[in-house]
Amino acid sequence: MSKYLYKSFLQIIPVLYIISLIVFILVHVTGDPVALMLPDTASEEDRRILSAALGLDQPLYVQYYRYMSHLLQGDFGTSFRYREAALPIVLERLPASFELAAASMVVACCIAVPFGIWSAVKRNTAGDILISGISVMGKAMPNFWVGIMLILLVAVNLGLVPVSGRGTFAHLVLPALTLGMGVAAEMTRLVRSSMLEILGQDYIRTARSKGVWEAAVINKHALRNALIPVVTITALQLTNLVGGALVTETVFSWPGMGQLIVQAINSHDMAIVQAAVFVIAIMVILINLATDIAYGFLDPRIKYNH
Repeated sequence: MSKYLYKSFLQIIPVLYIISLIVFILVHVTGDPVALMLPDTASEEDRRILSAALGLDQPLYVQYYRYMSHLLQGDFGTSFRYREAALPIVLERLPASFELAAASMVVACCIAVPFGIWSAVKRNTAGDILISGISVMGKAMPNFWVGIMLILLVAVNLGLVPVSGRGTFAHLVLPALTLGMGVAAEMTRLVRSSMLEILGQDYIRTARSKGVWEAAVINKHALRNALIPVVTITALQLTNLVGGALVTETVFSWPGMGQLIVQAINSHDMAIVQAAVFVIAIMVILINLATDIAYGFLDPRIKYNH
């Protein structure tokens, strides 16, 4: 295991380098940063001064060298909107994004796991067809529409929870439901298909033939092996929720990283975008590594190649 972890951490270095190169290229492809920062009424002298201050009057290879030297020191530049270093601003938004992502995953798992198992056990019944239909419909509905409908129904008409913001548990309910239901729709179908595959295995039939209680067959023998693909999709969805809940955080004014990225893109604040992309990339790598390790605990047959 230690050799596997050492090798995995070494692989992070070229991945991050490629990401840094892509981010550098995208920043320059999106347009002239000077033109994006200054108003249309700015003079040519103002543009020249700002370009020199940002080092944009230097050759491209010099700009890339400066970019990488600052990057290795954790310096992603200064946000011209906040007038502060970009990385601390991004890291300040991480707790809110993690809070929303964790709550959404709890909602998704509480919906998907029991309903997916029940749907597999009651295969081809009316309940199974109903759950499968709701899952397909839930996957087809965009998050922003679900969020707006929840705001109108639960917050505006019933007045049960606040419309937007962050601070109390009540503020978390609607955005967590909005994201969680979308994830649950996909996870339910995966849990169902995984359980169906496991329930058809010989060792399950053997356990049943020995008179093992059906609940024990499902919970002890089938569920643990069925969870391996579910862990994979959970890890992928978690990274999407932390860094990709752009629309939902905007709809509910949730002060997370998704909302910050949307604001940074709208204001052309590329220092924030660069820092956010790197933070998300590191989170994706670490979560995927943790997922690989979790496989070994769920299924001892899985071995790590050194």
